[in-house]
Amino acid sequence: MQKKPWGFDPAADRANVVASPTMIFAGVLVLGFGLDMMRPAAFLPEDWGLPLGLIVIFVAVNIKLFAAREMIRVKTHLDIRKPANDIATSGVYSVSRNPLYIGMILLNIGIGCIVNSVWIFLLSAVLAVTLQKGVVEPEEAYLEQKFGEKYLRYKAKVRRWI
Repeated sequence: MQKKPWGFDPAADRANVVASPTMIFAGVLVLGFGLDMMRPAAFLPEDWGLPLGLIVIFVAVNIKLFAAREMIRVKTHLDIRKPANDIATSGVYSVSRNPLYIGMILLNIGIGCIVNSVWIFLLSAVLAVTLQKGVVEPEEAYLEQKFGEKYLRYKAKVRRWI
């Protein structure tokens, strides 16, 4: 059977994503720092970057911690390369189906604020779109295939992002 480029990979029992979300995040961040080195562009008043960035990063880290704790509680894998054992639906997952990725995007925004780089800040949108198309949509296809009606009910009740 020929494997689809993205979506459900039945042979591997995992989502067939374009790349690891962590690698996507790292790539976008490196690109942002590279653009900032070539053409620095601040977007915040000088004294705002650090405190604003720290606040955003604090929120991002806490969202990610609460999401990870919930996934551990339901005994499913955090590693996208491993099969899902269950669907996390409570805690932060009752507000968003993708709190780990929201935290990742907020982390990128926070770093952009701290270094006061409009490039890193703007590339947060690229990160969001790449995660949406290359990770979230394939994960959803996988979870629908694996968990069927249980996932469809959850999907109907909770928004993808916020």
